[in-house]
Amino acid sequence: MNFYIIDDDPAIPLVLQQILEKEAANTVVGIAHTAQQALHDLLFMHVDIVLIDLLLPDLSGINLVQQLKARNDQSRFIMISQVRDADLRAEAYQAGIEFFIDKPINVIEVKMVVEKVAQSIQMTRQLTDIQSLVDGHLPAQPLPVNPHQDEKDRILSILKILGISSEAGSADILSVCQLMLDQQLSFREIDFHQAYHITDHEKKIMFQRIRRAIKVGLTNFAHLCMDNMGDEIIVERANLLFEYKNVRNEMLYLEGSRQTGGKTSLQHFFDGLVQT
Repeated sequence: MNFYIIDDDPAIPLVLQQILEKEAANTVVGIAHTAQQALHDLLFMHVDIVLIDLLLPDLSGINLVQQLKARNDQSRFIMISQVRDADLRAEAYQAGIEFFIDKPINVIEVKMVVEKVAQSIQMTRQLTDIQSLVDGHLPAQPLPVNPHQDEKDRILSILKILGISSEAGSADILSVCQLMLDQQLSFREIDFHQAYHITDHEKKIMFQRIRRAIKVGLTNFAHLCMDNMGDEIIVERANLLFEYKNVRNEMLYLEGSRQTGGKTSLQHFFDGLVQT
């Protein structure tokens, strides 16, 4: 995939380029710090995915996307922003972006978002090829089916039940689950350095995000159990994700009957999440 990055902060494109080009198939073909430079460059370049800062000094990222779309640019657009204003984000999606990547840059989020857009591009190309075959009266081959999509959708629904689908660590959780499903691995078997091309420090930061999200999930689930005492499905899921004793300890903590809450285990949580 060919990428073009637009951000007035010189450090951001460099960070993104390092992340993107760790995949041999990816190439950053251009970097711009102004919208005008990007408008000029993209007239002459073949770019698959454009990453655009929302707040540029000479033209907003949203207006830039609109101008590129107006001249029939076939690139896909990902918006980079530290702004979380719902109206601005809605306007960006209406302009034609695919996803947002939040600042500060999260390596796992970047990889996950880019992978989704790349898969969409590849699917579109396959559909175009198949249509060409059909138009030429040749038999079309069936599209490949993602064998784990149902499991991934189910995992996302569980994160929503836990109230953590919007937490910073949720993208990391989904990415790890995807790796476990695709490669049939347990959490203990994952080599994070090799799988994500990250250092020990980056792995530590990633795990911190995940632990914070899981702790929020444990607290939310404890509240759910308190409101639904005796529900066997909830108790079973509590045991799979956290071990019920930890949910119980968190409930007692919330009630003021215990000084510390329940503990969380990354291995237990991920293995249970993939199995549920």
